[in-house]
Amino acid sequence: MPQPAAPKIYHIVHVDRLPSIIADGQLWCDEQIIARKPPGTVIGMNSIKQRRLTQLKLTSHPDLFVGQCVPFYFCPRSIMLYLIHCANHAEMTYRGGQGPIVHLECDLHQTVAWANQNNRRWAFTLSNAGAYYFEDRNDLARLDEINWPAVQTNRRSGNGISRSVKEGKQAEFLMEHSFPWELVERVGVCSQAVYGQASAAIQAAVHKPHMEIKPDWYY
Repeated sequence: MPQPAAPKIYHIVHVDRLPSIIADGQLWCDEQIIARKPPGTVIGMNSIKQRRLTQLKLTSHPDLFVGQCVPFYFCPRSIMLYLIHCANHAEMTYRGGQGPIVHLECDLHQTVAWANQNNRRWAFTLSNAGAYYFEDRNDLARLDEINWPAVQTNRRSGNGISRSVKEGKQAEFLMEHSFPWELVERVGVCSQAVYGQASAAIQAAVHKPHMEIKPDWYY
């Protein structure tokens, strides 16, 4: 599984966060979410969010904390979504499962072009940017350093599966401060019910991404 010709990136949010994202015209990084307190359910692990805000910086931008960036994965059906689905992790306060979670799909190259035109810093990591050790890059010519077979597989653990697969699958794309709603190309949801909720929110937007029910993006 080689590097895709047109890589996509994916951000997951609770469907009840969509109205505030659309009203603001952008996704906010965790630092801004804490400051602004937009309505909607917070997902993820608080301890990792704090570590990304106060301890983990990018080597490609040494004054930039991970938590000052909006994070994306290079695949749907992420390991974080699996933890949300299991709803039993001690450090996760959200217990609503994967059903209400929405995938926002964007094009990597279009995103980087926008960021460069708008003086917005960005980077990608080779593994989980919430871990104490990760490597990051800010040069698209080095995208081949991502473990693309790991990103694209659904077999990330088990007999005969290297730990590097789980680490590689968690590679991230990070954009400084915020991410414009206009760059969202597609919205993927788990069910007809959530499709209806997301569709109702998107009706208020000038930019209306394509929407699909994508069970293969879920567990």
